[in-house]
Amino acid sequence: MSRPIAISDSANFYVSAERIFDPSLRNVPVIVLSNNDGCAVARSDEAKALGIKMGAPLHLIRDKVLAHGIRVFSSNYTLYGDISRRVVEVYEAFSPVVEVYSIDESFLDFGGFRDREAHAQEMRAQVLLQVGVPVRVGIGPTKTLAKCANEVAKRNPIFKGVLDLMDRSVADWVLPRVPVGDVWGVGVRTRAKLAPLGVHTAADLRDMPARQARDLGSVVLERTVRELRGEPCIPLDEAPPPRKGMAVTRSAGAPMRDMETVMSALAAHATRASEKLRQHGLIAGTMTVFFHTSRFSVGKPQHAAFRTVKLTPMTSDARDLVSAVRACVEASWPQHGGPYAFAKSGVLLDDLMTEADRPRTLFDVEEPSTGRSPAVMRALDAVNARFGKKTMVLGSEGTTRAWEMRAEHRSPRYTTRISDLPVVR
Repeated sequence: MSRPIAISDSANFYVSAERIFDPSLRNVPVIVLSNNDGCAVARSDEAKALGIKMGAPLHLIRDKVLAHGIRVFSSNYTLYGDISRRVVEVYEAFSPVVEVYSIDESFLDFGGFRDREAHAQEMRAQVLLQVGVPVRVGIGPTKTLAKCANEVAKRNPIFKGVLDLMDRSVADWVLPRVPVGDVWGVGVRTRAKLAPLGVHTAADLRDMPARQARDLGSVVLERTVRELRGEPCIPLDEAPPPRKGMAVTRSAGAPMRDMETVMSALAAHATRASEKLRQHGLIAGTMTVFFHTSRFSVGKPQHAAFRTVKLTPMTSDARDLVSAVRACVEASWPQHGGPYAFAKSGVLLDDLMTEADRPRTLFDVEEPSTGRSPAVMRALDAVNARFGKKTMVLGSEGTTRAWEMRAEHRSPRYTTRISDLPVVR
């Protein structure tokens, strides 16, 4: 018999995180916006009941926001990331293996527990007690069945937040009630291909011939069919796979019209990318830099630029990355046309590996004559870890940050900034 796999996800995670420190948000409609306060990316159940759709642009729902007193928040990723970390710490007390799937979802090994439902309910209770976030749990012999169980558990209150599909008879009752579009890995295009074949539910997909599934949607759909039958095809990762690339990209809060403004934004992105590299003990061998105008700016000059460079030697030093960024910007800056209003920029790092695995060159020395001492980066990280992000930055980021994303409704960073700690009076 396959070992039980559970998946636990947080209910309306961004909204739940905001409610931890502000009790006045409970039982009222709340939405959290995307970058630059553009669209609704998280909605409380109360907001969903008012017809607020996922991805609804704020400027199109302002009348509804005012009419119903909907509370609006900018994304507070610093807070959400820290709350996610705390939730995972609770999970680790209930399972020997926890695979973080996303900021609000984790797979867990539930093998060896006699009463899995009681174990899951206790875990839910502890997450709510220790962190303050409600979670739902789905259990099954495969990841896909666990995801199906989770979807049903979050929508049907009779399961009280936990559904176990390890029993085949329970799965046979549940799967005909799960729309095929809700099955993990089945997108809009695949669903459209399945509909003419009479495949409308998870049970229909489970009963589809595996070869037909492969012909229709490649090995990915065949794997989904086999997982719905209880055949594990997607392993539970006991250790996260090594990262092969990373990116830091941002939309600008205001149009970037000159080279130095674009350079300032990209320097900040490169610095953040270097921090992420050092956090994971990695160095990068290739960097791509891009910046472009908004395709929604009808009638205005359009331009997109990108450059890829090899980093020699491979590095995680912010100063090296910023130097490479400047070379890329200068080489790709438009010489004719314009003026351009650049709306987004970013850096992408590839060819990642650990420092210990870095290929050496004939002229490698411990601290190059350029003065790129690793101790400087360690000091920079230490200062920012102690006093808050961006306490100390490279001069190339500039002193003004007009390009920063809009976040007019962002809540305090309650758990990561001393100045934002909630005060009890």
